[in-house]
Amino acid sequence: MYIGDLAKQTPHKAAYIMAGSGETVTYQQLNERSCQTAQLFRSMGLQTGDHIALLMENNARFLEICMAAARSGLFYTAISSRLTAGEAAYIINDCGAKLFISSFVKGGLATELLDDMPNVESRLMVNGTVNGYDSYESLRDQMLQHPIADEAAGIDMLYSSGTTGKPKGVKIPLPDINVGDESSNLVLLSKGLYGFGNETIYLSPAPLYHAAPLRYNLVTLLFGGTSVVMEDFNEQEALRLIEKYQITHSQWVPTMFVKMLKMSEEARTKYDISSLQVAIHAAAPCPIEIKEKMIDWWGPVMFEYYAGSEGNGFCAINSDEWLAHKGSVGKAMVGVLHICDDDGNEVAIGEAGTIYFADGPVFEYHNDPDKTKESKHAKGWTTLGDVGRVDEEGFLYLTDRKAFMIISGGVNIYPQEAENRLIMHPKVADVAVFGVPNEEFGEEVKAVVQPMNWADVGPDFEEELMAFCQQELAKIKCPRSVDFDEELPRHPTGKLYKRLLRDKYWADHKTHII
Repeated sequence: MYIGDLAKQTPHKAAYIMAGSGETVTYQQLNERSCQTAQLFRSMGLQTGDHIALLMENNARFLEICMAAARSGLFYTAISSRLTAGEAAYIINDCGAKLFISSFVKGGLATELLDDMPNVESRLMVNGTVNGYDSYESLRDQMLQHPIADEAAGIDMLYSSGTTGKPKGVKIPLPDINVGDESSNLVLLSKGLYGFGNETIYLSPAPLYHAAPLRYNLVTLLFGGTSVVMEDFNEQEALRLIEKYQITHSQWVPTMFVKMLKMSEEARTKYDISSLQVAIHAAAPCPIEIKEKMIDWWGPVMFEYYAGSEGNGFCAINSDEWLAHKGSVGKAMVGVLHICDDDGNEVAIGEAGTIYFADGPVFEYHNDPDKTKESKHAKGWTTLGDVGRVDEEGFLYLTDRKAFMIISGGVNIYPQEAENRLIMHPKVADVAVFGVPNEEFGEEVKAVVQPMNWADVGPDFEEELMAFCQQELAKIKCPRSVDFDEELPRHPTGKLYKRLLRDKYWADHKTHII
């Protein structure tokens, strides 16, 4: 529904609540402030089709700025607030942002960026200012609280996490629809699959700069529901919030499940979570045992999907379907699945290959025609670079990202299998498995483990973990050695920066066999 209509119908209803501070923004306030911000954008010369970028922690201004861009016909690029200045500058410059918005909390990083974004014409800051930035709130509040005359639908242009290389800007054409139109794939899927509506109370435990949290929060607002936004994820606090706000819908990543399941029984069961109707998860593969335990605990409210920021396809599965097809990420709801070998030929049912979607929405990688071309099959199908297989009923099973595949002695090894096994060890908090150099076989399997307790680290624990893996998997799929790290470089959205770990082991080699 159009945000202005919601403001008239339910002006004092909470549009979103910041979980930590308790700050509540009503639909009337959201409408007025997003109107003012849209007016501010136009006063700065921003027109339909222009780009802005924002780099902030989760705060109460984040969604109102995105809502304003979405009703101004702008491309808006939300950037991870955990990046270095160099990484952030790359995205700001690559996306062509004319306006950059940051926060006082990120003031140090914002200051570092001042000389590294030459094409940015205006710089704003929320919740305070540092030199070189104007106050967002002060300028916003000078504007009219009425919609701009030329309202148009804007859209996010987000960047991949860069887990396998430089981040890629995913550019989808501006919607040829009116602001608030409910015919988009995400809106239809949210309503049809998950029952989003005006009674939805949505818990958002992840960073808003990531595609799924940003988009599902905005969808919640379009339906007239209420979002509860966590500033930072904490497993016990998330459970407390479900009880406090009677959360009906939520979205998670598997690492959050792992953390909750490794809480004490007393801590896990002290909160009433019976209000939960839908617990969506995606972004990273969920080990079968972890999901089994979550369904046992939360009931058949678990819904998984497979998709990317590219929006080229969408697979979904509910709890009952998953229990009958354990390990699957579901059937295609958007696009038609095709599994192909390295030559682009379709493989037989049950065989693994590159996952392509046909007949899905169009996208391109901004300023990178080569990457756009690499993502396309000769028949026009598109891929995210993942590997998987489809069963006779059309259910998709992910194997791994193609770039993470290990080739040892000519044998293809997908490290996800070993990762899924090792994370089940009670002393393991997080794990990454990848290929490292081996003179005889080209590569061998290496695991890097983040232990629950650093005191466990040592040769005996290494042997214990390798033996644990070999109890379930062929020896060739299991690590030949285990290193330990106090914290793995995992994105808050759940994606692992495996490249950062892997590159340390390949530093003295001219080529990668991956």
